[in-house]
Amino acid sequence: MLAGKVEDMLNTVVRQIAFYEFETRVHTERRQGELSADRICDIWMDIQAESLGPAIRFHNEYKYFWTYIPHFIHSPFYVYAYAFGDCLVNSLYAVYENANEGFAERYLDMLRAGGTLHHKELLAPFGLNASDPKFWSKGLGVVSGLIDELEAIG
Repeated sequence: MLAGKVEDMLNTVVRQIAFYEFETRVHTERRQGELSADRICDIWMDIQAESLGPAIRFHNEYKYFWTYIPHFIHSPFYVYAYAFGDCLVNSLYAVYENANEGFAERYLDMLRAGGTLHHKELLAPFGLNASDPKFWSKGLGVVSGLIDELEAIG
C-alpha cells in the first residue's frame, strides 16, 4: 500500500509538472511560428527525459505519447491543479502531524467554506501560504518521508 501511495504521489506531482512544462515550452516556442509534429515530439521527449531522469529509456514510439492526452488541446494548462492539490493535502497533513490541538475544527471550517474563499484565506488558519516556497517544501517533505519509509522497508 505504501509503494502504491508513493507511486500515486509521484505520478501526480512529477508527471503533471512535466505536462505543464511540456505545454509551456510548446506554447512559448509556438509564439515564434508554426511547430512541426516532429518538433513537438522532440519537446515531449526532452521534458520526459528531464522529469524522469537517465534511469528510464524510452522506445522511439514514445515520442508520440503527447498525442493521447486530450487536455493539451481541449483544456490547456489545467494540470497545475493536480500538483497543487497534492501538495496542499500533504502540507495540511504535515500541519496535522505537528498540531497540538484545534486542527480538526480548523479543517472542518475550511471544508464548510467550500468554494467561497480564496485558497490563501482557507490556508491562513493553518499557517500555510501557497506563495511561500516553504509551503511546497512541506508538501514535498511528506512525499520524501514516505519514500524514506518505503526504502527502509525494502
